Amino acid sequence: MEIVVRWSSPLPAEARFLRLLDDVEHGRFEAYRQDADKRRFLTGRVLAKMVAAERLGVPAEAVKFDATCEDCGKPHGRPRIPGQDLTLSISHSGELIGVAATPSVPVGLDVETATRRTDDGLIEYALSPAETAHLTGLTAEEKAAAFFVYWTRKEAVMKATGRGLRIPLKSITFSRYDEPARLAAAEDPALDPARTRLVDLKAADGYRAAIAVLTTDELSVTEEHWVP
Repeated sequence: MEIVVRWSSPLPAEARFLRLLDDVEHGRFEAYRQDADKRRFLTGRVLAKMVAAERLGVPAEAVKFDATCEDCGKPHGRPRIPGQDLTLSISHSGELIGVAATPSVPVGLDVETATRRTDDGLIEYALSPAETAHLTGLTAEEKAAAFFVYWTRKEAVMKATGRGLRIPLKSITFSRYDEPARLAAAEDPALDPARTRLVDLKAADGYRAAIAVLTTDELSVTEEHWVP
């Protein structure tokens, strides 16, 4: 399965980008108090609509999302295009926003700044015993880098399932942080190692990222950095 992940820095709130938002999306954009949050939201929607438009062969202006949350009914769920077999995942951290799209199979994309620190409490909360053992003997800097490899993998698979933190992080075990990404074991029936594919991504300097797809197909992932 060939997948393109498109990355972008936050876009300016210019008319050429704002016109791609519908009324509901404009409401969400205006509800953010911080300019940085507004720009990240705008960028995610613009990137997603451009990717969807290319896949569907229509203008970006014609792409309309339904982001109704299945749990609460509010418009903050995964964006979907009614009547189209296209699955999208948006992720952002710091100054980087990314979008991935797949043909009708669940996908999850996650990116995190790699400069964040970690501590034993966070490691105990997120990592399985096998993953924690992989950190033995690492320096503090190496441990933090390894931790966020695991963290982005876990976030990606949870986004792919659509269940989020309802799946305990410690119930998921991946291959070693310095080995190709692979789901080794999962206690939740929503995740089957035989039907889960992952790839660690390059993203950009200072970031960690991963993509997960619930499929038996092998993945071929290309990363693009978009400059408007």
